[in-house]
Amino acid sequence: MQIKATFKGKPVTLVGRKLQEQVKAPNFKVTSGELQEITLDDFKKKIKIITSFLSLDTPVCDLQVKEFNKRATQVSEETVILGISKDLPFAQKRFCETNNIKNAFILSDYKYSSFGINYGVLIKDLNLLARSVIILDKSNEVRYVQIVEELTHPPDYDDVVKNLHEIVKNPELPIKETVPAHCKPCEGGTPPLPEETIERLIPLYQDWELVEGQKLKKEFKFKDFIEAKYFLDLISVIAEEQGHHPTLTLVYNKLRITLTTHAAGGLTENDFIMARIVDELQ
Repeated sequence: MQIKATFKGKPVTLVGRKLQEQVKAPNFKVTSGELQEITLDDFKKKIKIITSFLSLDTPVCDLQVKEFNKRATQVSEETVILGISKDLPFAQKRFCETNNIKNAFILSDYKYSSFGINYGVLIKDLNLLARSVIILDKSNEVRYVQIVEELTHPPDYDDVVKNLHEIVKNPELPIKETVPAHCKPCEGGTPPLPEETIERLIPLYQDWELVEGQKLKKEFKFKDFIEAKYFLDLISVIAEEQGHHPTLTLVYNKLRITLTTHAAGGLTENDFIMARIVDELQ
């Protein structure tokens, strides 16, 4: 189900993967004020409060960063706060220096839109991030999601703190996964999945077609070329991060996606992981 949001009362479209509680959080790539690449893996074994916002040049976002910076002094040492927007790293660094922001990591999604795509908070209409607060526990399970419906409004800070206290009491829950969240690097000699496994999985992937027992194929149709190209770009970011190499065929308003693991000479678990991620995109 697509998340509904408005900007000054006007509906906007959020795109990206569908984020749910009690699942393993996707990784992402953002940029620090020092132009260093930062990923979720840089905050292992920490509770993460991730707050996204449109731009530091707006008063609500300005206040949001300052408020979380202030509240950071009230949380445990095992908790870190990440603020993410599509402001340029230079602007973020200047803001932090000017406003003495020392208790939160302020990071930029300007380069890849990786966070926005992976967490479903990329505003298609504006190419900015929606206002949200997401809490991940020490094992990177999504424990709390708040996406502010009217993007000019502030988040509910008290609700964040209330839920954080509960998470701190139990900061690392086991993650129940039927299919891994990320593709695994293919090593030499990785065998393709057995035919019976493929036949069991195919019915779980709506509208994906099995081709010659070695490939998955699905076709998407859009309003026009621009819409089709936009979806292709979303998939390209995800595929690059997952280390997957899909075949993407774009013909005007139609996009055909073909998945296979070339090193294995057929389908592997990675192809089904990638198919699931494609289907998660809103």
